[in-house]
Amino acid sequence: MFNNRRKSALTIGTALMAGSLVLGLTACSSSDSDSVKVGLITKTDSNPYFVKLREAAQAKADSSGAELVALAGAFDGDNEGQVAAIENLVGQGVKGILITPNSSTGVLDAIKKARDAGVVVIALDTATDPEDAVDATFATDNKAAGVSQGEWVKGTLGTTAPQVIMLDGTAGGTVDTFRHDGFLEGMGLTDGSSEIVGQENTNGDQTKAQTAMENLLQRAPGVNALYTINEPAAAGAYQAIQSAGRADQITIGSIDGSCTGIANVKSGIIGATVLQFPAKMAEQGVDAVVKFAQDGTKPSGFNDTGSQLVTDKPVAGIESQDTAWGEANCWG
Repeated sequence: MFNNRRKSALTIGTALMAGSLVLGLTACSSSDSDSVKVGLITKTDSNPYFVKLREAAQAKADSSGAELVALAGAFDGDNEGQVAAIENLVGQGVKGILITPNSSTGVLDAIKKARDAGVVVIALDTATDPEDAVDATFATDNKAAGVSQGEWVKGTLGTTAPQVIMLDGTAGGTVDTFRHDGFLEGMGLTDGSSEIVGQENTNGDQTKAQTAMENLLQRAPGVNALYTINEPAAAGAYQAIQSAGRADQITIGSIDGSCTGIANVKSGIIGATVLQFPAKMAEQGVDAVVKFAQDGTKPSGFNDTGSQLVTDKPVAGIESQDTAWGEANCWG
């Protein structure tokens, strides 16, 4: 998935303008004025993960005879922008909204208003808190993905005592919490473990992660294991590690499964990553909204779209695929 992580908020006026632009584009691909209108709100419109998710949603909407209206926050963490986008889409008469919430709690009031207005709301990639604030969730089991990352890092270290740095994403998101907790579970650690020698939020941003890692290397020179919320954070951290002459001393795990990330695993920048399937999330979400529009059937519960550990350095007892498989299944 998260698939880091990581400015001013998107205003309602900007959201309306963005919506008009998207409507203009989708109108060109559909002449059916009665087509089902599906709203999509991603955390940003620039992160390759969300670009892939949007492209898959658009393709599925086109093949289903539906119309996609795609909006996004101005940056990772832009709750106000996402609230404005929800209000915008409800005003446009969408049948359903697919959303990757920046905060698992920050958009709940707007989601409730949308559902009260008869709009089905589905979380993609990032669950809300509580989970039943939306009708359904289509996402990676991010805790399981974190466990896979942690087990591989632990197995790679072998008998060496871990000294771990945690490069988290954005506080308040379920993706961040589940991946973080899963990694620690896979490592056999807890948040209070003395083996954790440093921790910073990076918003999943490569530049922020590089800066954070530069600072943490000064404070924790003995680090030998690195958790990263996503592949951009891993790439940024690697730049800092390489500059410090430590590239062969620190084991890096990550999550995402982008084609860039898989290439970084193949070249040794990242030791292993956990591949997500954002296209499945988008496709299943669009299908669910179209079905709701057709016969009133609402989706429900958590729907796991799967994940897969990818590495060219397998650990005995931990199921994984190599980068050749990753290249054939990556996104972006």
